[in-house]
Amino acid sequence: QVQLVESGGGLVQAGGSLRLSCAATGRTFSNHVMAWFRQALGKVREFVAAINRSGARLYYADSVKGRFTISRDNAKNTVDLQMNSLKPEDTAVYYCAAAERFILAVSVEGYDYWGQGTQVTVSS
Repeated sequence: QVQLVESGGGLVQAGGSLRLSCAATGRTFSNHVMAWFRQALGKVREFVAAINRSGARLYYADSVKGRFTISRDNAKNTVDLQMNSLKPEDTAVYYCAAAERFILAVSVEGYDYWGQGTQVTVSS
């Protein structure tokens, strides 16, 4: 079992920045691929970014590429999402996810553990 707790959400104006953090406890953090997903009101949960076990491989959704950066600290058991140049369409609940696998996944089904989510609201 892995427990994930997100923090760092809030209200920001368009063009601003936020940094989300996810703290993991339980099974060995460095054995897990980590990812961020988001779900806007009335929409399906969508992939945002993923990072492999070592942190050497990153993958982003086209909608956030160049604006968001995912990173992890295996010593602290955390994964962060730095979000810059935020847009109103980035408004959503953001979820941290983990999977004990080698290969990055971009689907909800690829992840076994989920946090409770943190709200990000970007005003225009």
